[in-house]
Amino acid sequence: MIAPERLAAAVAAQRGLAERLFATLAEGSQGDPGIMRDTYGAGEDFGHRVFAEAAAAADLTVTTDASLNTYATWRGSDPAAPAILMGSHLDSVPHGGNFDGAAGVIAGLVTLAALRALGVAPRCDLTVMGVRAEESVWFQVSYIGSRGALGTLPEGALEARRIDTGRTLADHIRDCGGDPEALRRGERSLDPARIRAFLEVHIEQAPSLVEAGFPIAVCTGIPGNFRYPGARIFGRYDHVGTPRRFRRDAAMAGMALAAELDAIWAEHEARGEGMAVTFGRFHTDSDKHGMTTVPGEFRFSLDVRAYDEAVLAGVEARMHAAIARIEAERGVVFELGARASAAVGPVDPGIRTALTQAAERLGIPAMPLGSPASHDSAAFAAAGVPVAMLFVRNEHGSHNPREAMAIDDFMAAATVLAQWVADRAG
Repeated sequence: MIAPERLAAAVAAQRGLAERLFATLAEGSQGDPGIMRDTYGAGEDFGHRVFAEAAAAADLTVTTDASLNTYATWRGSDPAAPAILMGSHLDSVPHGGNFDGAAGVIAGLVTLAALRALGVAPRCDLTVMGVRAEESVWFQVSYIGSRGALGTLPEGALEARRIDTGRTLADHIRDCGGDPEALRRGERSLDPARIRAFLEVHIEQAPSLVEAGFPIAVCTGIPGNFRYPGARIFGRYDHVGTPRRFRRDAAMAGMALAAELDAIWAEHEARGEGMAVTFGRFHTDSDKHGMTTVPGEFRFSLDVRAYDEAVLAGVEARMHAAIARIEAERGVVFELGARASAAVGPVDPGIRTALTQAAERLGIPAMPLGSPASHDSAAFAAAGVPVAMLFVRNEHGSHNPREAMAIDDFMAAATVLAQWVADRAG
């Protein structure tokens, strides 16, 4: 076992590598404002090239798969030993920040560089995975890259259309050099039985660590979700002076559903049950709405997430009951459209404990924290792979140009990751 002081020094020596990679990614994927590493587009392609070039320069074996996930592997002495995977995604939301996702990939490269400098001789393969298409905003499908690698892409995913181009996921994968037909056949590049663990470093996507005064956190769980990305409500367009009893107001029906789900959320929060409800889009039809017209159509997207499958199922059942009541009361019709979902991602308790102990040995303050967001780790957990996550303090939240991650906090997370891998690589 490598002494914590030696390991910390070896990781600290890779600070320059981390800073250079973050700077290169930011410089080549400007979104004016923020960052634009569009899923299966020029921005994400750029991010994967940066990763692959850095890995090749470090004499790692670089490969890709049908989904165009990128793998950088340090081969172990025993080809039969299950591999340790580290990593995250390299795409971003439109006009997002530079650290969301990329921190996990760079932390993996820092870890391998530090362990090589220490003369570690791994028994199993140590692989850093740059995941494709984690940001579901682009195609309205969760975990495309990781589920593609695991052979668990949901039916119809390849026909999903990108929000800006209108072209299918299959088309975009093909244009970037991938193999959508292999994905359609359910072929997988990763066998869960051959993976010892998947570990992901990620910036925290809320200011909890800033509030608590900790540089990093050990994840306690990853929420699952159900989503309706293209829901609509149909009522009737009327004159603004129409009395209430005659109205079939689609906008007021949307408001009623939002109020109902907000009240359900408050109930769960009061019981200490973590969840979140988000109406990301919530609007009338811009071609027909006007100040003196009662809205006859309303559109919204809905994301509900929780850490317990039973909570998700219960909330969704109550939502459908509320919709039926609102339809009857207001004379409207809800068309929820396509439904998407992702399973709750349980964190492996043994790895979580070991990461906590590693932080203690290294003298790095760390707190337990449930993830407010979904992550590729959840797709691995759903496939039966033991997973764990480390969060890095981030003052301004995520999915915006103001993402803020101090390099000292990032290096703290990379050090804990490296300690865990070093203790198990031999």
